Amino acid sequence: MAYVFAFDHKHRKAPKDLKDLLGGKGANLAEMTSVLGLPVPPGFTISTDACRAYMDGGWPDGLDGEIAKQVRKLEKSMGKRLGDAADPLLVSVRSGAKFSMPGMMDTVLNLGLNDQSVLGLAKQTDDERFAFDSYRRFVQMYGRIVLGLPGEEFDEAFDKAKENAGAKSDADIPADALRELTEEFKGLVKRHTKKPFPQDPQQQLRGAIEAVFRSWNGPRAIAYRVRERIPHDLGTAVNVQAMVFGNRDDISGTGVGFTRDPATGAQGAYGDFLINAQGEDVVAGIRNTLPLSALRDRFPKIYKELLAIFDRLEKHYKDMCDTEFTIEQGKLWMLQTRVGKRTGAAALRMAVDMTRKKDLRISHEEALQRITAEHLDQVLHPQFANKNVKVLTKGLAASPGAAVGKAYFTADAAADAADRGEKVVLVRSETSPEDVHGMIVAEGILTARGGLVSHAAVVARGWGKPAVVGAEAIRISGSSFTVNGVTVNEGDVISLDGTTGSVVVGEQQLSSAEPPAEFETILQWADKVRKGKLAVRANADNGPDAANARQFGAEGIGLCRTEHMFLGEDRLPVVRRMILADNAEDEQAALEELRKVQKADFEEILEAMDGLPVTVRLLDPPLHEFLPSVQELAVKEATSGLSAEERKLYQAAQQWHEFNPMLGTRGVRLGVVKPGLYAMQVRALMEAAAERVAKGGKPIVEIMIPLTVTREELRLARSWVEGAIKEATKGAKKKGVKVLIGTMIETPRAALRADEIAEVADFFSFGTNDLTQMTFGFSRDDVEGRMMSAYLEQGLLKRNPFETMDPGGVGELVMLASERGRAAHPTIKLGVCGEHGGDPESIEQFYAAGLDYVSCSPFRVPIARLAAAQAVLGAGRGPSGTA
Repeated sequence: MAYVFAFDHKHRKAPKDLKDLLGGKGANLAEMTSVLGLPVPPGFTISTDACRAYMDGGWPDGLDGEIAKQVRKLEKSMGKRLGDAADPLLVSVRSGAKFSMPGMMDTVLNLGLNDQSVLGLAKQTDDERFAFDSYRRFVQMYGRIVLGLPGEEFDEAFDKAKENAGAKSDADIPADALRELTEEFKGLVKRHTKKPFPQDPQQQLRGAIEAVFRSWNGPRAIAYRVRERIPHDLGTAVNVQAMVFGNRDDISGTGVGFTRDPATGAQGAYGDFLINAQGEDVVAGIRNTLPLSALRDRFPKIYKELLAIFDRLEKHYKDMCDTEFTIEQGKLWMLQTRVGKRTGAAALRMAVDMTRKKDLRISHEEALQRITAEHLDQVLHPQFANKNVKVLTKGLAASPGAAVGKAYFTADAAADAADRGEKVVLVRSETSPEDVHGMIVAEGILTARGGLVSHAAVVARGWGKPAVVGAEAIRISGSSFTVNGVTVNEGDVISLDGTTGSVVVGEQQLSSAEPPAEFETILQWADKVRKGKLAVRANADNGPDAANARQFGAEGIGLCRTEHMFLGEDRLPVVRRMILADNAEDEQAALEELRKVQKADFEEILEAMDGLPVTVRLLDPPLHEFLPSVQELAVKEATSGLSAEERKLYQAAQQWHEFNPMLGTRGVRLGVVKPGLYAMQVRALMEAAAERVAKGGKPIVEIMIPLTVTREELRLARSWVEGAIKEATKGAKKKGVKVLIGTMIETPRAALRADEIAEVADFFSFGTNDLTQMTFGFSRDDVEGRMMSAYLEQGLLKRNPFETMDPGGVGELVMLASERGRAAHPTIKLGVCGEHGGDPESIEQFYAAGLDYVSCSPFRVPIARLAAAQAVLGAGRGPSGTA
């Protein structure tokens, strides 16, 4: 098996389609080199196969020989030798996984420099300052990334050298100071490792490649993959490439550019660049950048060449491209391209726009495949309700939406506060990959430095988190920042508007965003694709939620949880009277009172969903959930004593208390114990339906009996329901009231015996929350946090099964139950109403299982509409916007 491939290697397929082997960066470098013929510095890619082999058993046999062969080829191409004392070849070593993971893994630049070759570089370039600037960067990166030294010590030494030299910018530090700084950096290496800085270029290269391999399993990379649902077993490729230098002089520079605006989707060049800098300076946010448009004034010919390349790339990839480039003494080099990450608004605008462009002409189906759940979520992000706010300061609008939270100045402090239940805004001078855990929990991100393609901006956009970057007026000192005479301390509440770049002191009220016109266009295309194949309903328990769901495009209600109707302040006492009743008369009186309020609730829901099916689940939770806590009452009894009413509640709570209530007296079992409860609910529902018919409505009612596990159990419960329907509709017009009776499949036994249960069911609704809980033996109330995090980080589970349905367990049960149910009852209706009903990956499985509909929360309905269409199209997607 070959492990190493030159950028100009002739593959059997287009290199851009070989991301599994070459990683995203390597595949696109090869595409630009061998297919498009763009100016790309030569190099080679060490494949993901090599990384996986390294993770399994250490450095692969034969890899040294393949690397040495490619290094010789590279040396011949460049006319230089790696580490040569007279005229050295320098290389970069960069990661490149299949899916983009910006800043999560390691990069080493200027590899090949040592105490002799730095002098040769100075002589060849006639620029001692450039040579030692490159060497100090290399020692710093190698020490931090390969040798594991603390980066803060290098930063402190650099800042001190800059101060001692009286330099206003990094580029003003003179050659002598950089020479001394390099020696100080080497001293740091020796002090920490007890060994001198490695001088052998081959040893340097081996160390850098291993460091990139190791970084695949670094904490920040693992955290990012868990967040983005990227498999842990893919591994990363490594790209070794001849260096070109943007920090050579003032006719050199480096930048990041997009073929369209990734924030808005507007056509035209967009990005940042820096003069006399290396690429890390741009993305790290350590210097404030210039807009790409300023390149036209400084380098007009290069700007024209770059725009022509942007045009070629967009036409070739038929999508917006993200690029990295370097200018070395007036010559343009392309260092990377990829399909660019984008905001939700930009994704929608570009997808629709590209169906109309003659030179691109993507189909509606292709456009649908480019939109993700995250994109739709982002255009529904909240905004400031009051537009006339007193702005403290402004920065760059890096990622849209508004956020409110307490200011915290380190990732650790933000994570700790979030664990306490606080909403936080992470405030940093600039973010780095080490801040990922704080960024994950933050409502929004604010930085004092950095551009629109800095680490903070890119990660925030990818995750749909509001962000303001480059707010230069902010002065951060420890756990506070000051701007315009105002100081914000840790724990103070601030508000951010990532759409305008505004920072406001205090809490602003937020309102939902107005989705762009393309939002409805995309969803209409999605509806056309999935029509008659997979419907989308909503989970709603009251009239306003039902109306909201219909506005979002829901085609009915898949789950109306009747227990939620019992929890109001005016209703809970009535429920408790029903539980405490010690005779049939008192119990019936309480049920009658509940019937009246339930009837009003049902009528409101049926009106909002007129003409569409409404699935009403009869009471599911155990009755102790409507009673005070046994523990709280016991404490009160022992301290201040209980009233007569509280004593009755305490006795009832003890009576109904169960050690494992999720497997106890709930669902249909509650109906067996208290049959009058279900009869009351059915009567209220049917009376509400009759009222709707009388008013000219067209109610479609589906009654769901929860937690049945046997045919006999459902047959009995069905008889109660049919009796209650008959009683409620006696003497009324039955015409127009359609009623189906079914059950929720939420235990493994019910799934395995679906053929028997289907004999007495009109529909199945899969309750995947409980089905997941009982299949895995995980308590869904307790498994999140420590245990689930450990399982995901160690690769013991590829996904959190409560977020994405496990295809090998729960998915198989759904598939099996669907097949057996349809075999016994060919016209049975199949749906899902658990949390998985709004998850795109789960929806693919539900469509494959032959379900008729999925149901989710109202705000997830647009996402489910899109995901259902993508499932029908068989659209395979990568995480977070990758295509």
